[in-house]
Amino acid sequence: MSKETKEPRKVDERDNDGLQDRVVHIARVAKVVKGGRRFSFSALVVVGDGREKVGFGLGKASEVPDAIRKASEQAKKNMTKIPMVDGTIPFDVTGKFGSARVIMFPAKKGKGIIAGGAVRILVELGGVQDIICKVHGTKNHQNVVRAAMDGLKQLMLPEQYAAYRGKVAEETRQIRQSKSEIRRSTKVAASKSGTAKAKK
Repeated sequence: MSKETKEPRKVDERDNDGLQDRVVHIARVAKVVKGGRRFSFSALVVVGDGREKVGFGLGKASEVPDAIRKASEQAKKNMTKIPMVDGTIPFDVTGKFGSARVIMFPAKKGKGIIAGGAVRILVELGGVQDIICKVHGTKNHQNVVRAAMDGLKQLMLPEQYAAYRGKVAEETRQIRQSKSEIRRSTKVAASKSGTAKAKK
């Protein structure tokens, strides 16, 4: 049995290792025992170096600070490296966990992080600068973070991805465009082809 608390204030601290901790969610949980119910707190924490490594951890204790500390320690043991190209991910990927699906697309430079909630914290601390994310299914914080981590673990460098698909690295580069950008590029291509036909 669990009772969700209000969204906590962001705890953003940097330790001696250059790692940043940020609390994603805190929930009050209860265990039913013979004498009644025993309450404790569960904390979900994301840890990253802001460059390429990120991890998450879950901690539970009778006090909130102890739960955050346990979660932070667990996160530091479960860190993963994110392969990036020019501040974004090399190709689009879908992470899954339970009924949560997180779809991540590479974005062009200057686009920024288009993501919300737990996914935004995860990619920010992982050092990603430009990315587009969409969450489908459950919005449970823990499931969303696990699904996002599943997607990030599927990533590989362009050279590795190209070798896997039997192509050249440049051919596998993907950048997601908005509908307006697609329409604009289509008009430009059409006008160029029209100009070329007129010259003939």
